Amino acid sequence: MIKDTAFGRAVVGDPNLRSDLSVRVDEDAAPIPPPYREHQLNPQSSAPEIAVSLHAATKRYGTVTALDGVSFSVSRGETVALLGPNGAGKTTAISLMLGLRPPTSGEVRIFGHDPRDAAARTRMGAMLQESGVPATLKAREIVEFFAALYPAPADPMDVLATAELTHRAEARVATLSGGEKQRLYFALALVGRPDVLFLDEPTVSLDVETRRRFWKEIRGLVGRGITLVLTTHYIEEADALADRVVVVDHGRIIAEGKPSEIKARVGGRYMRFISANANEGVLKGLSGVQRVTREGDVWTVITLDPESGLAQLFRDGIAIERLEVGDAGLEEAFLALTNGTKSGAARR
Repeated sequence: MIKDTAFGRAVVGDPNLRSDLSVRVDEDAAPIPPPYREHQLNPQSSAPEIAVSLHAATKRYGTVTALDGVSFSVSRGETVALLGPNGAGKTTAISLMLGLRPPTSGEVRIFGHDPRDAAARTRMGAMLQESGVPATLKAREIVEFFAALYPAPADPMDVLATAELTHRAEARVATLSGGEKQRLYFALALVGRPDVLFLDEPTVSLDVETRRRFWKEIRGLVGRGITLVLTTHYIEEADALADRVVVVDHGRIIAEGKPSEIKARVGGRYMRFISANANEGVLKGLSGVQRVTREGDVWTVITLDPESGLAQLFRDGIAIERLEVGDAGLEEAFLALTNGTKSGAARR
């Protein structure tokens, strides 16, 4: 989780740079329709523009290596999800891309620029889990303040409407619920009309219905050409939104590809259940088993032959509750790739 203690820095850049940013405004250009730009590839080139790139990016904190030689790129208009256990290095990667921290070695670029440069900052938006906005200001006032930092911002009320927060525009931040604060942070990320949008756990605190409406809005943004990089603990979210998934563990990329390609790395089906008397040795001995993982009381078994496996468990008197059987998906592939670890040693 990233906490933006320097108010506005991750989302909008350094306010002191504002006077230098005015060079990007073209007074003769056609007006930009709210609330977003339309993004198009260079018609002279069939190759997509690279929006985000990391080359051998390494970040160390003393003796701890949080990110270890990571390289990947995101094309303009692409949606990439960063997945990994807690402490894998996802947040560190996002902080480097936002320019919040410099890499110890390697290179990070946003549209070819250092992410700390004004030329990069004005093209980025970020929705962080905590943005440190003043609790005494109204939601509308916060969005208006952020809009003033950009040369050609969207209308504050338009982005509040996009974030489904119009009815709370005059409410003070301190009175907003957790889900409403998340939607406010989304509005702040959009008000600068970003070309690339970074979302750090964007649907935490949102209920299921609101989460799905949020996904619909994100798909609309991507359809307009916005580049999207997100981290999420919801495997379903990555599967629903991402063109490509980058799996990170212990500071390194261990898998990368389309969600379907990541899923294909785990054949067969899964059995998931609660059992009071099962153990890893028994489950690994079942016919066709490829992997066994446990989280709390819940066992997940990846197998080529779930029917035979279940029959054997019943014959052996293994008690099973809340049985679920299905095709191996992105979650099962993720668990297999990370050896079933959803949490790891403390790592930034």
